[in-house]
Amino acid sequence: MKLSTKGRYGARAMLDLAIHNDEQPILLKDVAKRQDISIRYLENIMTALVAADLVRSTRGRHGGFALSRSPSGIRLSEIIYVLEGGLFLTECVKNKKYCKRSDVCVTNDIWKNVQDKMMEVLKSITLKDMVDMHLKKTGKSGKGMYYI
Repeated sequence: MKLSTKGRYGARAMLDLAIHNDEQPILLKDVAKRQDISIRYLENIMTALVAADLVRSTRGRHGGFALSRSPSGIRLSEIIYVLEGGLFLTECVKNKKYCKRSDVCVTNDIWKNVQDKMMEVLKSITLKDMVDMHLKKTGKSGKGMYYI
């Protein structure tokens, strides 16, 4: 199982919007530059995120993109679902009719368990959590840091 670039870049773009959430709408070119993502590819990602009401788009002189909800109200699982259509380790986990052995197959149960744990992790992480992880990882915080 491998996330596509759409899912990975979408998560990074949403994190970028969350980091800059208290500013006015953010220009797509700024997100693209900070995240090193092609602006054309990012436009496609944002179209899906706007359609799913995770992001709002504002036109005009002070236009751009912003989160539609608070970072604490958006889960990583939502982003991945919108951009990837869900995550399935195997076709038989996604649809039991895909394999006639799925009802008696032990490995199907294992793949389903792995998938459930993976979704549990994705559902447990909000954009706010990701911002906090980013701030910790980069050594930045909302308050001034003092070094002695």
